[in-house]
Amino acid sequence: MKVIDMRSDTVTRPTAAMRKAMAAAEVGDDVFGDDPTVNQLQERVADLLGKQAALFVPSGTMGNQLALKAQTQPGDQIILEDGAHIYRYEGGGSAAVSGVLNTCVHTEGGQITWSHIANGLNPRDVHSAPTSLICLENTHNRAGGRILAQDQVIEIGQWSHDLGLRVHLDGARIWHAYIATGLPLCELCDPVDTISVCFSKALGAPVGSILAGDSETITRAHRFRKMLGGGMRQAGILAAACIYALDHHLERLVEDHQQANLLATGLDHPALRVNHPVETNIVIMDVAGVGNDQSLLKHLTDNGVLGVGFGPGRVRLIPNLDTSNADVQRVLDVLNSFAGEVN
Repeated sequence: MKVIDMRSDTVTRPTAAMRKAMAAAEVGDDVFGDDPTVNQLQERVADLLGKQAALFVPSGTMGNQLALKAQTQPGDQIILEDGAHIYRYEGGGSAAVSGVLNTCVHTEGGQITWSHIANGLNPRDVHSAPTSLICLENTHNRAGGRILAQDQVIEIGQWSHDLGLRVHLDGARIWHAYIATGLPLCELCDPVDTISVCFSKALGAPVGSILAGDSETITRAHRFRKMLGGGMRQAGILAAACIYALDHHLERLVEDHQQANLLATGLDHPALRVNHPVETNIVIMDVAGVGNDQSLLKHLTDNGVLGVGFGPGRVRLIPNLDTSNADVQRVLDVLNSFAGEVN
């Protein structure tokens, strides 16, 4: 029985063509700035995102943490949404690496606005940590792949800059916002100072993220990348996979969105609900009345489907590069056969 892995879009494996591109990559020593394939990727992504410079890093977490460290001082306050990846899934890096105070604001469906942020701003006096950075996430993982409203991103950027604050965007899945909205990547990223994007999620590369921003900030981030052990040598092998992914896997993301929608609309079970708009590639089910998230996960695993628990009573499934429409139908059959006593 084939195992259908929908735990994340990180589980994809390089295609044969991607492996061929990696094997053929021209390489140099990236720590010396001599890897032509890394340089090509950095320049291309900076241009795509409308930023002056970009830095290749091993992971999205490193990209986010470098953005924080390059734009804050120890003891500063940063403001972010309470479900943000930076806050929940990066091992406390903001405190350990940058020494910043996290102020989390609660939103509905991850849709952070300036009014949320304004309520979290510290007063400007010696008793309070000075606010220096606002962090956004687009698309929002815990909110089910929700897309930030662009007018709100623009307003947040304008107010933040008027107050002398910087804005960082965790754009690990910004590719999905681009596909779903049709807005150019540079327009989506224009209101923010820095953005991290990931190639090992939606785009199916084995490793790699980019941090982009103004030249001065990226120069600072480059130093911190070295400090934290993120300097890589012949990294062009990895950068080649990212370039291939941009060329061949970006526009096809519409298929992932269609499959996620099929999952959500095809669910026909009295105790399973998708209580969020499915705008991109993430489906989060609430389990009520029949067992719990662990019993559903066991049922899925017993039938050759892998999902992931996403908090009490929640299970996440993500269609990805390795998922077919037939796989989606099989997953629906398994979900709809979930047995138990409905309360």
